[in-house]
Amino acid sequence: MPRNDHDISRRQISENALKVLYRLSKSGYKAYLVGGGVRDILLGQQPKDFDVVTNATPEEIKRLFRNSRLVGRRFRLAHIVFGRDVIEVATLRGHHDNKNETISKSNAQGRLLRDNVYGTIDEDAERRDFSINALYYDISDYSIHSYSGGIHDLNSRIIRLIGDPETRYREDPVRMLRAVRFATKLDMEIEPRTAQPIKELAPLLAGIPAARMYEEVLKLFFAGKAQANLEMMQAYNLFAPLFPQIDALLQDEPKGNMAKLLNAVMRNTDTRVQQDKTITPAFFYAALLWYPVKQRADDISIESGLSHYDANVAAMGDVMEQQCRTISIPRRFSTPAKDIWQLQLRLERSQSTRAFKLLEHPKFRAAYDLLLLRAEAEGGSAAKVATWWTNFIESNDEQRTEIAKKSRTGNPRNRGAAQRKRNRKPAPKKPSNDE
Repeated sequence: MPRNDHDISRRQISENALKVLYRLSKSGYKAYLVGGGVRDILLGQQPKDFDVVTNATPEEIKRLFRNSRLVGRRFRLAHIVFGRDVIEVATLRGHHDNKNETISKSNAQGRLLRDNVYGTIDEDAERRDFSINALYYDISDYSIHSYSGGIHDLNSRIIRLIGDPETRYREDPVRMLRAVRFATKLDMEIEPRTAQPIKELAPLLAGIPAARMYEEVLKLFFAGKAQANLEMMQAYNLFAPLFPQIDALLQDEPKGNMAKLLNAVMRNTDTRVQQDKTITPAFFYAALLWYPVKQRADDISIESGLSHYDANVAAMGDVMEQQCRTISIPRRFSTPAKDIWQLQLRLERSQSTRAFKLLEHPKFRAAYDLLLLRAEAEGGSAAKVATWWTNFIESNDEQRTEIAKKSRTGNPRNRGAAQRKRNRKPAPKKPSNDE
């Protein structure tokens, strides 16, 4: 498509991406804006990032840009760093007819372990995952190169995998998640042939490195389409390989508290994204994994006879460790998640003057938000505790003192303790030296 036949303008492309494109072009290399950046502009959306592809090798890119670093082993590419902005530059990929395992390697299931075979733009387009991503904006003449019916599928709002779906999913099972994410993000339909193998091949996601899955989960659930992605992932059996502990509870009680909390978390996350409020992986995982923690704590308590509190602390470590086998949650988020879990126990038993101290905890607000979600899912005692804390938080200091005092005297546990103190027999008087 020549410049006059499309609506992409250089004004819609980031200044840093243009710098990279022009320097590559002026140095004698072919340079294209590729994939999502081109796709989103054609759809009238603002691209989240701008990726570049070129016929320069990673080493040549490194020599050309002093502000670059080479990353990736399975898929070698360059990151050009402009402060906080990073432009990703990949070399055009080729076909895997080279037997050299240092540049191309697959496992027994067909998943690509190394993919550093370089080729032409035609070969690179065939290696792209979906037709709507096989779009290249050529900086040399401002034309668009569309492969595999990319422009047609974009206009028809169809997600279509390039090549044989089963082979392509086996090469990289994450493509199944990407199909779901693009469908919800772009309001498109997954083409039947592209959708057909997903349910059967979903277990292949268990073999994806946990560190990579962490980033994929953020893209799925932190972009305002969490509820829609959850529903589609469950329809295609893609949720269980990522969250096996949650799925086990859902299998036991499809409409139980776990299902209610899961949907409440997704709706809450979407609402916060729409309202431009902060969302953190620490709260997200603390909320999702709360019932697995409770289940594991009950099991530990029965098996070992530990106290309720100690069993919960042990369960927190077990549940987080198991979750990290499929999704590698960084410690900067897993540690605060455990704080939020511990605060659930304190929120349930601190409805007295101790509430003032709890308010000062740095994770109190996150713990309170989880309590509200639990109240929505559970009702009963959780709803009563949530109501007490809501009244306490929304009151002024004088009212809070009164609420805390009433709770202290009105709590049967406290009344019992006070009565035992009054009924306690005085200690016998020690005889003096004179006696």
